Amino acid sequence: MVIACWSVKGGSGTTVVAAGLALRLARSSPGVVLADLAGDAPAALGQPEPAGPGLADWLAAGPTVADDALSRLEVDVGAGLSILPAGRAAGRASNAADGERLVAALSARPRAVVVDCGSIASDAALGVAAAASRSLLVIRPCFLALRRAIAAPIRPSAVVLVLEEERTLGAADVEDVLGVPVHIVPWDATVARAVDAGLLASRLPRLLDRALRDAA
Repeated sequence: MVIACWSVKGGSGTTVVAAGLALRLARSSPGVVLADLAGDAPAALGQPEPAGPGLADWLAAGPTVADDALSRLEVDVGAGLSILPAGRAAGRASNAADGERLVAALSARPRAVVVDCGSIASDAALGVAAAASRSLLVIRPCFLALRRAIAAPIRPSAVVLVLEEERTLGAADVEDVLGVPVHIVPWDATVARAVDAGLLASRLPRLLDRALRDAA
């Protein structure tokens, strides 16, 4: 199973949602992989930046590279979770076929994989979001973000709404417009503090854990 977390606008909380979802899955089924296309997963989990090759390097090498080469790129972070880092070739030109090839390789594994696609600015991220077993759009209740989501070339399986107080838009509005189920993650300062302190992997905030229970 490959779960893609993506957004249409920066600052939506996609990396934290992807990391939290991967940690939650790893607790019940160790061996989960967090594939980092956006480049921020190690920092969000309080891990040093991997120095070796990663996903972008595997993609850059082309389709002749064996799928099982991905497993050699994994970095164990504990708690039943490993990261497939972005790699040294991050930011290179890519296409949707790259993303589809990555999903095919990851789908061959017996373990669940959560992909942090970040915003779907790159074609590879778009390809992953379109081809994944489950495609989760992470969005805040912002009119501009919702307008971009409507115009996005793909439709998600569901939405993870990072709900902020005193916003005009709510979960019902997002569900009505996009026509898919909405899972609410209330914005909470404890989650931001856990990320800032590098404690997300060792102490997943209870509120985030509960909110992501049904998202997978």
